[in-house]
Amino acid sequence: MYTIGIDLGGTNIVASVVDDDYNIIGTSKTPTNAPRSADEIFDDIADVCEEAVKAAGLTMEDMDSVGMGTPGTVNQDGIIEFANNLAFNNVPARTMLAKRINKPEEKVFIENDANCAALGEAYAGCGNGAKDFVAVTLGTGVGSGVNYAGGECGHMVIVVDGEQCSCGRKGCWEAYASATALIRQTKKAMEEYPDSLMHKLAKEEGKVSGRTAFDAMRLGDIAGIKVVDDYIKYVACGLINIVNALQPEIICIGGGICNEGETLMKPLRRFVQSERYSIHSKIQTKIVKAELGNDAGVIGAALLGKVK
Repeated sequence: MYTIGIDLGGTNIVASVVDDDYNIIGTSKTPTNAPRSADEIFDDIADVCEEAVKAAGLTMEDMDSVGMGTPGTVNQDGIIEFANNLAFNNVPARTMLAKRINKPEEKVFIENDANCAALGEAYAGCGNGAKDFVAVTLGTGVGSGVNYAGGECGHMVIVVDGEQCSCGRKGCWEAYASATALIRQTKKAMEEYPDSLMHKLAKEEGKVSGRTAFDAMRLGDIAGIKVVDDYIKYVACGLINIVNALQPEIICIGGGICNEGETLMKPLRRFVQSERYSIHSKIQTKIVKAELGNDAGVIGAALLGKVK
């Protein structure tokens, strides 16, 4: 049995064909180019689905179901009620997608993208076997899935009257801990430190990315070190709040930033260890890197039809 998993992100749209053993056997990707109309974006979603199926050597008739993870709030009718990073309001995603790929609506499933990532990790990754766990995705925004269900932890405030978040509030964790926030923090530091190595690194890469500050830090650049230290503190602050509120067995960190590996994970564990409230609890939360990487979202989305 084959299913399609779609990861609709603020930066890219990815569709993959997944088999019963959670293997990806065909995939396709295109830029999201948000903000633009939902009709334009869903036309592209349908196209990448067709391309992924073709890459797998199959047809759409071979697909048992289609699942899609999206930023924002999704209701039981498959409507994206609000997705600030896509400028979506009450978009009938299930109906729009089903029509474009010629599948009945009962075979199309829509869920929050972080919940999909959590579902993927729960069944095929680092959460397998854990009773309670939280998946956090550091991407265009900050997504979170609590036991592969709801939980918009990215929009808890960590700095009162702080940075403006695209959701409308100020001081959200997402406004400080997302990859988007890291890039903004890097650019600000580059303005303050004109001699920083980050200028050279960004020029070589052709842009300022989430890697720029980390690469500069590894070269001993003072500005890069400051950006990374501050960013890790912001990420840790949100993690500590989650630990204190929920005490999960595992928090898995996904998204592109987690590719920094132990450079990111080690200090995060140190902060959580030193500042968590439940220092004597029998349950000590493990902070781990997501095992499925960027595939967690599409694998989890592909599983929606099997667990709904």
